[in-house]
Amino acid sequence: MQNTSQQYDQAINKCKDIFLKKMKDYGTAWRNLRPTSLTDQIFIKAQRIKSIEEKGTQKVNDDIKGEYVGIINYCIIGLIQLELKDDIRLDIPYEEVAVLYEKNASKTKQLMLDKNHDYGEAWRDMRISSLTDLILMKIFRVKQIEDNKGETIISEGVDANYMDMINYSVFALIKLS
Repeated sequence: MQNTSQQYDQAINKCKDIFLKKMKDYGTAWRNLRPTSLTDQIFIKAQRIKSIEEKGTQKVNDDIKGEYVGIINYCIIGLIQLELKDDIRLDIPYEEVAVLYEKNASKTKQLMLDKNHDYGEAWRDMRISSLTDLILMKIFRVKQIEDNKGETIISEGVDANYMDMINYSVFALIKLS
């Protein structure tokens, strides 16, 4: 069996490949998304996964793995948007975005490695539906932070929630492989 770091890299590399191919098709159209719209896009994907999990069937052929990939890529977009919040450019060069994607994916992987050390890979014994529920909980936290104009008293910020959603989604992709 592969180790978590290698499995993580495989999942993220697949997501990055899809992201960069779509960027060649669409450019950085996502720069127009306000934070609340981005949160809603992540919510739609997570809610669809939960709905399919609960119903046991689906009518649209897009598979659940693709929805987790979408969550990962929208969360990476969110992290990039936070980093570029004062940058008014709508069009960002491909190479620059590729570097930003890699930077945020690496930072998120390091968080996973640190937590995985402390928690002893507990995620491996979790149900995929629990990972979905944790993603939805993080989305609702982000919505509340957005409603509070980005202010928190004691809690993590939006960026930490994006990173956790990425990591839960990667875990789900690994478990679905």
